[in-house]
Amino acid sequence: MKAFEWTNPSTVNEAVKMLAIGAPGDIDEAPRPIAGGQDLLTTMKDYTSRPVRVVNLKNIRGLDRITLNARGLTIGALVTLSELEEHAGVRKSFPGLAEAAHSIATPQIRNLGTVGGNLCQRPRCWYFRLEEVNCLKKGGSECYAANGENKYNAIIGGGPSYIVHPSDLAPMLLALGASATVVGATGKRVIPLDKFFTLPSEGNIRRENVLKNEEIITEITVPASAVAARSTYLKFKERESLDFALASAAVAVQLAANQTVRDARIVLGGVAPIPWRVPAAEKFVTGKSLTPDVLAETAKIALADAKPLEKNAYKVPLAQTLVRRALAKAGTV
Repeated sequence: MKAFEWTNPSTVNEAVKMLAIGAPGDIDEAPRPIAGGQDLLTTMKDYTSRPVRVVNLKNIRGLDRITLNARGLTIGALVTLSELEEHAGVRKSFPGLAEAAHSIATPQIRNLGTVGGNLCQRPRCWYFRLEEVNCLKKGGSECYAANGENKYNAIIGGGPSYIVHPSDLAPMLLALGASATVVGATGKRVIPLDKFFTLPSEGNIRRENVLKNEEIITEITVPASAVAARSTYLKFKERESLDFALASAAVAVQLAANQTVRDARIVLGGVAPIPWRVPAAEKFVTGKSLTPDVLAETAKIALADAKPLEKNAYKVPLAQTLVRRALAKAGTV
C-alpha cells in the first residue's frame, strides 16, 4: 500500500475541500473518500488505487440517517447495509431494497459497508485488480477479459471494456426510480441513478460513474411509488456468502384490480457495466397477467441484447430464470 495523508473533516464542505486540494487528474492517484472502506482498502492494498490523501467521512454528522415519510425514502450515504436491511419501514414499504442489502457479503461486512460505498464500488474483474496487469480500465490499451478469462464479465453493454458493475443496491434503487444527491466544489446536484452510471463506450473508460474527484454522495432519495411495495431482488452467486452476483434481477411492479400489470420496472445486475434496465421487457409485460408464458417471454426479451463472450454464455439462461422468478414473486407479494 502506498503511503497517504489521512484527514478527518467534520462537514461535507470540508471533505470536498480535502478531496479537491492538490488532486491530480488521474483517478487512481486522486484523493479518495472513505467510510466503511470495504472496497477502497482492497484496491489500495493491490495498488489499483494509490490516493495521495484519504478523506474520512465518518465524523460528518447527519449522513447516517434513514427518513421515511409520505414523499418517500431518504437514505444517508453513511447508512450501513445492516441498518438498511433491518429498518422496519424499509422492509415494509421497500422490501426489494431490504432484500438487496441483505444479499451483500456477510453480516460483518454489512455492519461496516455503507450505501454510498456500495454504489461507488470499483469493478471486480481480476485483470483490473491484478497489480501487474495494465488493462484498459487502468490506462492500458487492451481489455484482457475480451479474449481471456471472462467467466464473470459482461454479456450486455460491454466493449471496449467488459466489466460488470458489482453493486447489489444499484439495480434495486434504479428500479425504484432513486436519485443521488452529490456535493462537490461547484455545489450540490441531484442525479437520477439512470444517469449516474456510465458505460465504458460512452463515458470516461477509467470511471464507472459521473462523479468528479472532489464530489461525494450525501444521500439517496427514493420516491414513494405504487411499485415499491411489490418489489424484490433475486441474486445468484457461486458461494452462499461473501460473493458477488453472477446475475441478479431487481423487479418492481404494480398490479391493476384485475391482476394485470399496470407498471413494471426490471433491472439486471451482474451482466453489464452498469445496472441494466430493460424497457422492452417492461413494455411487453405491462397490461398482461403474469402467466408462465408471459413470464417466459418477458425474460427472453430482457436478455435479447445479450452478446456473451467465450466463457460466460451461461449468464443468459441464468438471468432469464431470475427475471421469471422475480416477476412471479413480486406479482404474488
